[in-house]
Amino acid sequence: MYIDILVVFYIHCTDILNNFRTFAPELNKILHRQSKTMTSKVILLTGASSGIGFDTAIALSRQGHKVYAAARRVERMEPLREYGIVPVKMDVTDEESMQNGVQTVLTAEGRIDVLINNAGYGYFGAVENVPISDARNQLEVNIFGLARLCQLVLPVMRKQHSGRIINTSSVAGKSVLYYGAWYHVSKYAVEAFSDALRMEVKPFGIDVVIIEPGAIKTDWGIIAADHLSRTSEGTAYAETGKMMAHNLRTMYQSSNLSDPSVVRKAICRAVNARRPRTRYRIGRMSGAIVFFHWLLPTRLWDSMMRLMGKPRLPAKTSNAAT
Repeated sequence: MYIDILVVFYIHCTDILNNFRTFAPELNKILHRQSKTMTSKVILLTGASSGIGFDTAIALSRQGHKVYAAARRVERMEPLREYGIVPVKMDVTDEESMQNGVQTVLTAEGRIDVLINNAGYGYFGAVENVPISDARNQLEVNIFGLARLCQLVLPVMRKQHSGRIINTSSVAGKSVLYYGAWYHVSKYAVEAFSDALRMEVKPFGIDVVIIEPGAIKTDWGIIAADHLSRTSEGTAYAETGKMMAHNLRTMYQSSNLSDPSVVRKAICRAVNARRPRTRYRIGRMSGAIVFFHWLLPTRLWDSMMRLMGKPRLPAKTSNAAT
């Protein structure tokens, strides 16, 4: 008797599934049309003068969103106008500049649906060598500017009872590389800040999302290496700093890194998803780096990282007698 019931139940479920498969393509078309007409958002995106930020602004505009692209070098964003994107001059280390930038969007649109904090850079160097003024600037750009923009848009998003804040972090907020102290401080801070903020603003209908890229083929590693070379020269860290800088440049000039488009696509998914993930970990080695940093004993991880700054021994040559 029970077997007969299960057989009948299975047949009915199969019929329902087959009917759904027949109708699914049409349903998907309907939902896609609705999403295109119903989910256009007003977006403020920082760090948009080049690279990932520039490409992301174009991608979001093509998806039907109204994008305000912010950066210090506004002249570099002029080509974005042909896509319907509005360039906004903004320095995330300057209070007045950030206030004016946010107000520009609110005056024109009356709302801000999405804030994408994408501005940032990498500064590598030994703790002993990096001037505190440079360390402060790293934190001003990567965390304090990000935090201040969140403060500026939150009153509007609370009033709307909707909003989304997307913070670009890194697997550098989950692991530590040789000579990367101040950069890692900034990214660990972005991780903790975002997690705390997400809990605080959830009751107001606001989502907070973290983007965690791994090894991405951009100029980031070259810039970090240049800082490391400059601050290490003539110091006790000169030899290992020079080798680490060399390895960073070699890595970021190779073809073994992920294309920047993976970051752009992750940000777009975070913008468009009805219920976005709290984290988008993307790019080559992103999962492996975090996993092994968690798995390996700390001293073993330290030793592996120091190998990146260890001078290579010259290859042995044969001196056989003739």
